[in-house]
Amino acid sequence: MLSLRIRHILTFTLLLVAITVAAQDDTPTRVGLEKIPVDPALIDVGDGDTVTIHWSSDDSERVRILGIDTPEVAHPSMGWYDDQPYGPEATAFAEGVFAMAETVELLRAAEPDGYGRTLGYLFVNGRNYSVLVVTAGYAVETVSHYGDNGLPEASEAVLAASREVGPVPFEAPYKFRRRMRELNDWRESQEGAADSH
Repeated sequence: MLSLRIRHILTFTLLLVAITVAAQDDTPTRVGLEKIPVDPALIDVGDGDTVTIHWSSDDSERVRILGIDTPEVAHPSMGWYDDQPYGPEATAFAEGVFAMAETVELLRAAEPDGYGRTLGYLFVNGRNYSVLVVTAGYAVETVSHYGDNGLPEASEAVLAASREVGPVPFEAPYKFRRRMRELNDWRESQEGAADSH
């Protein structure tokens, strides 16, 4: 049985280790549920519904824009070689909006998505980007499927825009992604079969 003095020393040592580890954690704290300003020059568009904010040379934040799903563009690094119809146009729309932005604000949800991306709305010159892209016809709303993520006002604006615009001329992006995964699996099986001959 350990003496009381040894237990105190062990407890103190563990406490010091925990404090040291916590002090070395330089992961930036991300504030949620309030708008924060973003310099538009720090934003890189990935596609119509994803951007990366380069806060500094060693701090980048991928943001999956809430309330919308835009048509896909090819991502060869992920084994994705085909653009969805309207995917390049949705990406070009986002690039144009953020290139012309005088002000941008980020409204983060409280939690990231399953891929570690920030979930949030972006407001460009005071206007909800998700509403802009839905109104332009380059996105479907996702609020009715995923909920408001604790941001009811921004989400309701997207739903209202979607009701006003009506149907889009492209396949739902989630269906396209599913079909592309099936196609890529088939392509890989064909390559494997050809290699075995």
